[in-house]
Amino acid sequence: MNDIPYSIEGFDHCELYVGNAKQTAYYYQSTMGFKPVAYRGLETGIRDKVSYVLNQDHINLVITSPLEKNTEIGQHIDRHGDGIKDVAFTVNDSHKAWKTSIERGAESAMEPKEIKDENGETVLSAIKTFGDTIHTFVERKNYSGSFLPGFKAIDYKENLNKTGLVHIDHIVGNQPDGEMNSVCDFYEKVFGWHRFWTVDDKDISTEYSALRSIVMANDNEIVKMPINEPAEGLKKSQIQEFIDYYETAGIQHLALSTKDIISTVKVMRKKGVDFLPTPQSYYENLSDRIGNIDENIEILADLGILVDVDENGYMLQIFTKPLQDRPTLFFEIIQRKGSNSFGKGNFKALFESIESEQQKRGNL
Repeated sequence: MNDIPYSIEGFDHCELYVGNAKQTAYYYQSTMGFKPVAYRGLETGIRDKVSYVLNQDHINLVITSPLEKNTEIGQHIDRHGDGIKDVAFTVNDSHKAWKTSIERGAESAMEPKEIKDENGETVLSAIKTFGDTIHTFVERKNYSGSFLPGFKAIDYKENLNKTGLVHIDHIVGNQPDGEMNSVCDFYEKVFGWHRFWTVDDKDISTEYSALRSIVMANDNEIVKMPINEPAEGLKKSQIQEFIDYYETAGIQHLALSTKDIISTVKVMRKKGVDFLPTPQSYYENLSDRIGNIDENIEILADLGILVDVDENGYMLQIFTKPLQDRPTLFFEIIQRKGSNSFGKGNFKALFESIESEQQKRGNL
């Protein structure tokens, strides 16, 4: 399946559809250290929607709201709440990416189109994936502007707000029960991706809830997308809670990498980001479980940072609470020190923390 006639070079950007783009963009700017780099809206001749492009190192978020009623964007927000519509990939050939995907069974969301401005040209195309999510193929090899043609660069002084986030490590998609395997088959068939890592409900469960997860990766393993589904448990799992509020499959979280998770989390906490609490009992025998690490366990405990180890090294991770009113999209902050895994040893602690939040919401 890997005879793909084009290459996916990495995550290009994620576009969020939200009720109020200006305020959402300000939230990501002031709490997570993104800077505004480009804008599209009434002032650039666009009458039906507005978009702010936020950047931090290799991470680009596009925050979009409708300017009119009865739009596709408005319907998306009405159904799902604020959430991620588009996980876009940088490709070397957008035409080939689209054509190959359609030939392999994907449904088109946008036929290839060339867009130009004074900074050059870009080719965009898109296909549908799970739920209402799409993947846009961005070919920008002949473009030197701030983001894409049609966007106006924002002259923003040096970003003093940075929190040390570097790139997107992975993006997680939640599926209704029973649909995980067919979605993984889709990525295998359409993109030639492979199963990189997998866990089932025997690995990941608490007294109340469980999940199954398969991580799909592209050939160079720069793009990784864990695909989750709920497993049967005594009570409702966080995956099922997501599906109930999002109403379909969708993007559950973005994992953003940092080279120094302690300083990143300290800054983000100070700026007002709410992280999931980790029970202190998690740290009691942590060094027995993971061996020697560079970080001070007391500091990790104070911040609530989780640690997991595999044969290649270890990784540190922490999760925010949902960033909008519905308990759907959240973010993960991750630092890898050799480990390529996804924190299997942390799922029980994480689930217990999420369950206590679900309990407060009356949704467990």
